[in-house]
Amino acid sequence: MNKLLRLWTFTAALFLFSAGQTLKAQFLMDMVDTTKDVGKGILSIYKKYDHIRISGYMQPQFQAIQTKGAKSYSGGDFAPNVDNRFMMRRGRLRIDYIHFSDTKKPSVQFVFQFDGSEKGFFTRDFWGRIMENNTKLFSFTAGLFARPFGYELNLGSGDRESPERGRMSQSLMKVERDLGAMVSFEPRERTNWLKYVKLDAGVFNGPGLTATADYDSYKDFISRATLKPYPLQKNLSLSAGLSYFNGGLIQGDKYYYTLSSENGQKQFTIDSAQTNIGRKLPRKYYGIDAQLKWKYKNGGATELRAEYWRGTQTSSAATSETPAAVFSTDAYYARQFNGAFFYLLHSFDSHNQLGIKYDWYDPNTKLSGDEVSTASGSHAGDIRYNTLGMGYIHYFDENLKLVAWYEFIKNETTALDGYTSDIKDNVLTLRLQFKF
Repeated sequence: MNKLLRLWTFTAALFLFSAGQTLKAQFLMDMVDTTKDVGKGILSIYKKYDHIRISGYMQPQFQAIQTKGAKSYSGGDFAPNVDNRFMMRRGRLRIDYIHFSDTKKPSVQFVFQFDGSEKGFFTRDFWGRIMENNTKLFSFTAGLFARPFGYELNLGSGDRESPERGRMSQSLMKVERDLGAMVSFEPRERTNWLKYVKLDAGVFNGPGLTATADYDSYKDFISRATLKPYPLQKNLSLSAGLSYFNGGLIQGDKYYYTLSSENGQKQFTIDSAQTNIGRKLPRKYYGIDAQLKWKYKNGGATELRAEYWRGTQTSSAATSETPAAVFSTDAYYARQFNGAFFYLLHSFDSHNQLGIKYDWYDPNTKLSGDEVSTASGSHAGDIRYNTLGMGYIHYFDENLKLVAWYEFIKNETTALDGYTSDIKDNVLTLRLQFKF
């Protein structure tokens, strides 16, 4: 651990005073805003190059973890005999096409993005959007795209300060995207309060990219109401959002566990009725988030982000991750969960940034500590995790940035074998991002 901290400190100090670019954030399903300089610039590129824009980034990185073969949500589990590794975390190439109407307004947008690494090539986005140009209020999107839930989930990996999304995001909505259709209310070219409002509502398959096809006929309804950055003062802005997810999955076998209390003892009880097979099991989430940002004259900024989720998740005994297939032999477990993400970011100028991130994920809020035991019928999928990350981000220019990030990961101490104390799985990430 001391070696990892010394390496992190050395790297941060080495680049502290280098040069860089203005800090920006990009959301996965952002609309082209023709009222802003960035949006106008993008549209000019589309027009110049026959309405096509090609962009991308790659993220080679080095990681070190405390224990060989440790399980990790920071880029995936380490191999059995490995406690350090080089890897290509992401290699994205994105192609955008926009068609303009006779009135020179964008009417149709098409996006294709894939991810390439040493693990292979995978489709990440493949969607089309129709933009309504009479009132300039609505759009319709269909295909494979990001679910409209939460703030961190929709912040692009090329622009997010921490190397990875939180454990809760990765467990409940792995890879963020799904096949579906969505209607959006997002006023364009407005000068009144409506320009700060965005509403999304969509219907999705459910499994996302964890499965090659939908495995049941149940669909997920996902919606989000967003307040875009609103100026409270000259240099202070507030943004916020409310998210709702109502979905489910088919029960493949008859065994279904829920938590109950008998004689003061909490334990999982089984429902094994044959009629359980084929019914819909719940996945229901609620989310709220807010962001405050102070900007300074020298190009620096301070930003505070807070996000909270809670709800019901159905999964397996060993994990709370959304199932990628119908269980044929494993039992289903329903749990009440909650979790949160907090960011404190400070940019000294347009080149150097420090960040602190704290997140927790409690997959079973009804059990804690020694209540998580074989006596209560608990498993690894009931254990709470807290993660404190901190790091330095250096923006050399608009095409290159360095991230040095260290995460302190602490699991709940329980009465389960293997989890009676904290697992040694703190991880250091050193990443370069090349972008065009």
